[in-house]
Amino acid sequence: MYPLKFKPILKDRLWGGSKLKDILGKNLPHDKVGESWEISAVEGAVSVVVNGAFKGMSFQDIINKNSIDVLGENVVKRFGKKFPILIKFIDAKLDLSIQLHPDDELAKKRHNSLGKKEMWYVMNAPKKASLIIGFNKTIRKKEYEKSLKENTLLDILNYESVKEGDAFFINTGKIHAIGAGVLLAEIQQTSDITYRVFDFNRKDKNNKLRELHSNMALDALDFNRKDDFRISYSKRKNRSNKIVTCPYFNTNFIHLNKDCEIDLSERDSFTIYICVFGSAKVETEFENVLLEKGETTLIAAQNKFVSFITSEIKLLEVSL
Repeated sequence: MYPLKFKPILKDRLWGGSKLKDILGKNLPHDKVGESWEISAVEGAVSVVVNGAFKGMSFQDIINKNSIDVLGENVVKRFGKKFPILIKFIDAKLDLSIQLHPDDELAKKRHNSLGKKEMWYVMNAPKKASLIIGFNKTIRKKEYEKSLKENTLLDILNYESVKEGDAFFINTGKIHAIGAGVLLAEIQQTSDITYRVFDFNRKDKNNKLRELHSNMALDALDFNRKDDFRISYSKRKNRSNKIVTCPYFNTNFIHLNKDCEIDLSERDSFTIYICVFGSAKVETEFENVLLEKGETTLIAAQNKFVSFITSEIKLLEVSL
């Protein structure tokens, strides 16, 4: 099992733009692509390997045949042969809809799916860019419903200014939206369940208002004001700096300005590296690949170490 790279799965979005091409070098068919799914085993959108002996194979087929070697024994015990996370880059040329995600219990009951905890790492943002995360005060359910009816929801939401390198954790039930101009990396549970509650009255390509899920969202919403989303983390060079630890993924920030070997022998999990700046040659026991800004690679659980040959690179390291 060598470092696996995958073909990006590009998603057209009415709010998408061209930053995935202009900043991350993606080959886009047009300038309205909102998401690049980097590593996915979501049904109907499974990643395909683009390098080495497994080139052309679907990620799910590789997992089915080599689940413990790829995922790790403990990961297989928890999730079987279902890959538990989804890695994306998101380019919001326009504001995204105001939305939230259900927790595991509700998602299982309604959709036979996992819920969706997620984190964001901001890669590019203009001055005065912002994210919507949570309410600006604790809200009662009736007050929230009144804001929807009177079209005043934006008045009770919390706006967070952002810049490159900012990190956020979005818990289930937390109302949120990515603001116009923001390019970010998203790490989330493998789930595509979203409850959209407001969409700025925009119309889709068929000149129709997009579906809202206001009633379903009521049971999933966290109405409390909680400052539990902006993550402060160390950015010390040539070491691993913890950003987020949760039951579904652990994410570290690594800024290297010299060659480095990382010991994976005690980690019973796959490891994903997302390059957010620079480049490096990534080596394991069996093979090496070039990893550049905007690219992602997966190191299988059976690998005991990974080396980076680089003059400078910034990475998000994701594992379970």
